[in-house]
Amino acid sequence: MSDSILKVLRPGINSTFQDIGRNNFYHIGLPFSGAMDKRNFLISNNLSGNPNNFPVLEFAYQGPLLKVEKGKINLAITGNVNFKIKNKLSKKIDGECYKNYILYEGDEIDIISTNHSVYGYLAVSGGFKLEKYKDSYSTTIRAEVGANNGNKLNNNDKLYINSYEKNFLNRKIKYMDSKIEYIRILKGTNFDYFSDDVIKKFLNEKFLVTKLTDRMGMRLKGPKLDSHKNKNIKSEGLVKGVVQVPSDGNPIVMLSDHGTIGGYPKIAVVISADYDKLVQLSPNTKIKFKLIELDEAEKIYKFYKMETDNLINQIK
Repeated sequence: MSDSILKVLRPGINSTFQDIGRNNFYHIGLPFSGAMDKRNFLISNNLSGNPNNFPVLEFAYQGPLLKVEKGKINLAITGNVNFKIKNKLSKKIDGECYKNYILYEGDEIDIISTNHSVYGYLAVSGGFKLEKYKDSYSTTIRAEVGANNGNKLNNNDKLYINSYEKNFLNRKIKYMDSKIEYIRILKGTNFDYFSDDVIKKFLNEKFLVTKLTDRMGMRLKGPKLDSHKNKNIKSEGLVKGVVQVPSDGNPIVMLSDHGTIGGYPKIAVVISADYDKLVQLSPNTKIKFKLIELDEAEKIYKFYKMETDNLINQIK
């Protein structure tokens, strides 16, 4: 039995347990899943003194309201998040992201909303006590697999936390994610299905992030991207970040819980280093795409990883 328990008083809009993701199960229809924003996921675990791949609680837009039912808990929240902590004396404290807090029995944490972004993360020292599925704690709701029986949080759920024998942490870093001018992409496998004029529109005009966006995919609205070849092709394997163009001409970016095969032409793939920024774009945000070459994408990813490692090293 774990030493500490959190009770869910309000589950939030879409609160699930996630880790780094589930590898190499595309052949049975399971995507990687995992935390949408990898950098904020890693920072949350490191602030809490956990190994990189401990499961954390990912929430979207409005997060959960949680009460410490038993024990003492050390936690940290990352992202651009508005939250409050209420202690047993009913005193409310404005929460600060990228900082540890200790909660005692009877205390509550209310994750009110994300600010001009989508995802935030809550990590607890010692980690949540969960069962793995296919070597991962990640919850994939559509397949109903992963932690919490493959479901998002519900009212009155109890979250059990592993014992944490080290001294409770007092860590903090200053971090604010930079703004983006464009999302960088590589050519997709069906790039040549589109005329030069269509490609020019795709790279020079803005697209609107619509409300039809979740962990599976992001639907965009903008100039119509008509294929001069087939609008439907034989189903092929998909990867995270691929940009498909269905028959209505409005592109869809496949995200972490994407289907593993698809039959729409693939015009582009979002580079790995820009994925975190992409998934944090809230509905009604406008974006532009920039085409780059593979060698440049590799250099950008190395810089992204170095920057992430430097942030984590500041915590230790």
